[in-house]
Amino acid sequence: MSELPRKGQTLPDVEFITESGESLRSKEISGRSVLYFYPKDDTPGCTKEACAFRDRMSDYEAAGIEVYGVSLDSPESHRAFREKHGLNFPLLTDPEGRASEALGVLNPEKGRARRVTFLLGEGGEIAKTYPEVSPETHADEILSDAASL
Repeated sequence: MSELPRKGQTLPDVEFITESGESLRSKEISGRSVLYFYPKDDTPGCTKEACAFRDRMSDYEAAGIEVYGVSLDSPESHRAFREKHGLNFPLLTDPEGRASEALGVLNPEKGRARRVTFLLGEGGEIAKTYPEVSPETHADEILSDAASL
């Protein structure tokens, strides 16, 4: 397993797939952003975390912060998850786990991403890495940290 990128580093150049099946490279994610990895669509912890971001989205928008959720689930699974829970931010797919591996978040035993988040600064550099995440309080924690950037 690769190491997690550290504060000040830029994300490695990796590719994600959007819900519409288009490619999105990490270098295209610019400005203040949250890139949060989660294990699986529509599971209890992942739903709590996604809904917490959904419920705070107006605060994220006011702070000028984009939010992206990432898992190895398919674009179809993401669409169903977003629709079922009214999620108001994009979910990205890492279909073969290459991005997750390059970012050090792949759990090879389970074939899923671990719950890890990256807060990105204006220039796309990593402002903070969250290797331990509580789905219930994580969205609030990031907003608090982002205010000090």
